[in-house]
This record gives sequence, structure tokens and C-alpha cells, in this order.
Amino acid sequence: MSRKPLAVVLLSGGLDSCVTAGVARQDYGLAFLHADYGQRTSRRELQAFRALAAYFKPVYTLEVNLHFLADLGGSSLTDPTCPIPIEAEEPTGIPTTYVPFRNSLLLATATAWAEVLGAEAVFVGANILDNPGYPDCRPEYFAAFQKVIELGTRPETHIRIHTPLIHLDKAGIIRLGLKLKAPLELTWSCYQNETAACGRCSSCRLRLRGFAAAGLSDPIPYEEAARPAQSS
Repeated sequence: MSRKPLAVVLLSGGLDSCVTAGVARQDYGLAFLHADYGQRTSRRELQAFRALAAYFKPVYTLEVNLHFLADLGGSSLTDPTCPIPIEAEEPTGIPTTYVPFRNSLLLATATAWAEVLGAEAVFVGANILDNPGYPDCRPEYFAAFQKVIELGTRPETHIRIHTPLIHLDKAGIIRLGLKLKAPLELTWSCYQNETAACGRCSSCRLRLRGFAAAGLSDPIPYEEAARPAQSS
């Protein structure tokens, strides 16, 4: 039996990246890449990444330090003086949780590692429906970065960007994850808590609404005050 080609999967430890890994493993051997960019929940995300790696058993894992993104600032994910939008605060335009040029730096790192490994693909769990204000989650952005890869790597290098969740809503992502037997209970999505998810930040709200729309309860722990939202 022929060996599967290799794919680098950008794995934050969140729900979307977990499901993306489930998609990738159908046709590829896996190389998991995790970045610590000084986000508020970096320790909890790393814990989730390592738990997912133990489950999926990738051929390679790499944990990289991109702390300079926190030093640059400009995002409520990395700057504790900038509040994360909660509850009914629905952002208009580009939300404060956007980390300037983060996806480009993540994709550049993944591409560099993919070229070293001889991988044929880079998978990223970007989603335009969840993040309509993020300029680096648009399909045209990934098409443009694909051209950068083609121009900026060796002539014999052929790496394709895959965004399998780009047009799915959160309920659709959850249903796909269940179909693929992805371990959603090992993931972490909260932007501000590392023990029990807050249930109030935009990421928690999207996740809770997705599980509710799928007719399921979210398997991760939430603060007691957030529990009613899981069944609403």
C-alpha cells in the first residue's frame, strides 16, 4: 500500500482546527504545527494541542514561539489592557480580536516547515462565516497566499493550501467533526479563561450556538453562569 502524502495542519487546539485535522487525515499523513503568539489562553491552547496530538498521532509535531505578535500589540487577544467583546457586544467591521497579519505569519511558518518536510499541503481551519470582519479569513486572501507560495518556494515544491471549513457555519463544523470522529471534547475555544470557559466571549458564544443548533451539549466545562446558554 502506498504511503500517504504529508500535510502540515495549523492546530491551535480549538474546535475548528481539530475538525480540520480530521479532514486532513483522510488523505494525508499529518504534521501538526502549533504557535504561541502570546494569546491570553496560550497555556490552555497548548494543553489542547498536545491532547489532540496524542489522539491523532501525527508523524511530526512542532511548537513555535511567535511572541513578537504580542509585543507588537493591536489585539485584545494579546493585550490584557484591551477588553475582549462579551455578551451582546457584536462587533462591526474588524473586531478587536483580530491579530494583525497573524494568519500570514502562521501560513508562512507552515509553508516553510512543509517545504522542509516535503509536504504537499497546508491545512488551516479558517472560516469566513464566523469571522466576516477578519481580512485574513477571506477565500480571496488564501488564493492570494497560494500564489505567494508558488512564487516563493523551490521550483520542485508543490504545496496547496486547504481551507475545508471556509464556508461552514459552526453547527456544520460540529456535525462534520462528529462524522469524522474528531475529539471535540479535547478542544478549547475560550478567548479569556483557561479552566472553565467564560461562555461570554465571541468565541464561546459561537461555539455554544453551534452545539445548540446541532442539538448537542458542548462537552467542555463552562462557568456556572454560562451553563443556561448551552441549552438556549
